[in-house]
Amino acid sequence: MRNIWTIAKRELHLLFIGPIAYITMIVFLLTLGIFFYIELSYAIQTQQYIPTMGTSFQLIAFPLLFLAIPAITMRSIAEEKRTGTLEFLLTAPVRDWELITGKWLGGFLFFLITLAVTLVYPLVLSLIIKPGIDLGAILAGYIGLILLASAMTAIGIAMSSLFNNQIASLFATLGVIIVFWIISSPAQYMEGIGGDILRNLSLTTHLYDTFLAGILDLKDMLYYISFTVFALFIGKTAVEIRRWG
Repeated sequence: MRNIWTIAKRELHLLFIGPIAYITMIVFLLTLGIFFYIELSYAIQTQQYIPTMGTSFQLIAFPLLFLAIPAITMRSIAEEKRTGTLEFLLTAPVRDWELITGKWLGGFLFFLITLAVTLVYPLVLSLIIKPGIDLGAILAGYIGLILLASAMTAIGIAMSSLFNNQIASLFATLGVIIVFWIISSPAQYMEGIGGDILRNLSLTTHLYDTFLAGILDLKDMLYYISFTVFALFIGKTAVEIRRWG
């Protein structure tokens, strides 16, 4: 665990000494803040509905989280390859799975920090709306976004371990995320086990149908955890091949 935490802290430090993390965070929070303000202002002016975090959660999930994660993870392993520091890490007393897990944890912590800043929005709603907001729905939404960020970050780390070029890693990550984002779309035209498989593989089905609806389901939690573990296994395998290749 010490090696994983050391690598994670190093990864987080590298993110915050470069401009990409700050640009990503500013764009992420600024865009979300603008849309939150517009929705809140419209709800107050029209008095036709009660504002919720539903729209904000959707904006966090897509496209902000969707685009931010490829940008943050693209350099993780690919940059180590380009600079030659990966070979140094591979000769250090660090296991392959520790390296991949540490890289993932560093990127994941960055998004947890970013999501923590967004807690100001439900706080604002709780002060405005009487008798208050549905804390259960807010909790479920954030748990879903955290699990989604975990899976997407793992995808980014896996793709970064497969490529030497950051741009190639970025587009590969984006491509994989898009595939699993829209994979359930053809399911509406399919019946039987084929449609069920596509729906169960979808990143969006498990998010929108349960977590963003205020429902906590163990099955959906296990889906994102399994997705994360499988993606990290791919990354670990790629590094292992490089070590012995």
